[in-house]
Amino acid sequence: MTAPALLRPDWPAPPGVTAAMSLRTGGVSHGPWASLNLGLATGDDAAAVEQNRRRFAAALGARPVWLRQVHGTAVLQLTPSTPDRPAEAADAAWTLERGLACTVQAADCLPVLLALRDGRAVAAAHAGWRGLAAGVLEAAVRALCEGSGAGPEAVQAWLGPCIGPRQFEVGADVLRAFGVDPAAADGLRFRSRPRADGAPRWLANLPQLARDRLAGVGVRAVSGGDACTVEDSSRFFSFRRDRVTGRLAAAIWRG
Repeated sequence: MTAPALLRPDWPAPPGVTAAMSLRTGGVSHGPWASLNLGLATGDDAAAVEQNRRRFAAALGARPVWLRQVHGTAVLQLTPSTPDRPAEAADAAWTLERGLACTVQAADCLPVLLALRDGRAVAAAHAGWRGLAAGVLEAAVRALCEGSGAGPEAVQAWLGPCIGPRQFEVGADVLRAFGVDPAAADGLRFRSRPRADGAPRWLANLPQLARDRLAGVGVRAVSGGDACTVEDSSRFFSFRRDRVTGRLAAAIWRG
């Protein structure tokens, strides 16, 4: 049995904190979901996904909690009594407990892992453009800080692989969701690239938008955000690239 391959964040991990993100290999799924698909709502065989999730948990050495993600801003606190699959919808989770992995799924959306510098608490957030514009990162930082008694200056973040700024084509609705006038878009965050027929379109920089949101609540120690899921089909699932595909997972936990 091939063990799941894991991407380890390149960041100054706090003491006792471990983080990892799944890659495509090391699972049992076939077809467009090959092979370590961790998403149950993808059309893949449910038994295969469950086996993949068991393999992922074994590779982590922690218990992942699988959120019911809806591109919202709800944040769930994980405790020993939290089930593996909570019924309530949430796009972020945080915990003070050891051995519980705050886990988010993605296949182009941005996974964001958070930790206090002293390692006392951790969090994870699923930040697609809708959740990011609605404030999911602000909500996750607020829950982490209020629950631990720490300030945002004590938080560090890692941005996982997501659809990159060369691939994320969006319309004016996305710019407006971030409060940006399409006629005055900042090329760092939204670079104009009209279609061949002249229709206005932009390339959005999701990691930069996330850095902006984190900085806005006082989190400035931010790593990652340089891997594109669309451009690396050997390592990452991508909904934008393939439409029918699997899901990756990013997890963080206290040992």
